[in-house]
Amino acid sequence: MAKIILLGYMGSGKSTIAKSLSEKTQIKLFDLDKIIEDRTNLSIKSIFETKGEVYFRKLEHEIFKELIASDEKSIISLGGGTPCYANNHEMLNGDGIASFYLKGSIETLYKRLISIKENRPLIADQSEEEMKEYIAKHLFDRSFYYNQATHKISIDEKSIEDVVNAILEKLA
Repeated sequence: MAKIILLGYMGSGKSTIAKSLSEKTQIKLFDLDKIIEDRTNLSIKSIFETKGEVYFRKLEHEIFKELIASDEKSIISLGGGTPCYANNHEMLNGDGIASFYLKGSIETLYKRLISIKENRPLIADQSEEEMKEYIAKHLFDRSFYYNQATHKISIDEKSIEDVVNAILEKLA
């Protein structure tokens, strides 16, 4: 397996699971949001505020294409919206690619996001009720793209280790 791609909604644990999976497998990790921040010297929030979402999505697509095209064996952690723009969902499958949708319920995602919402530009100014509605709408809108993943792994009621082990079982 040349590429392992993790996708899912914000708060699903993509970065955390990718880090743990990388440590366990010794496969190099690429966190798409982190690469974007490093290349621009800006936080994702700053990019959205100063350059706009269109700029961000274009850059995100270009970097994702680079990572997929590389011959290097790797784990790629995507941003929550990555599969939904610029036909990125078409890169989730193919020779040597295994993609994993880390699927969480609205309640699970809400519980994870409520304490860190100020770091998330898309939900920072929302009330609790608005947040739940926003998550539900986004999950519905994005489900087609997320479900293009090779595998779906439920994150509800699961530890990091449980999810990593479920991924490793699918790869075995």
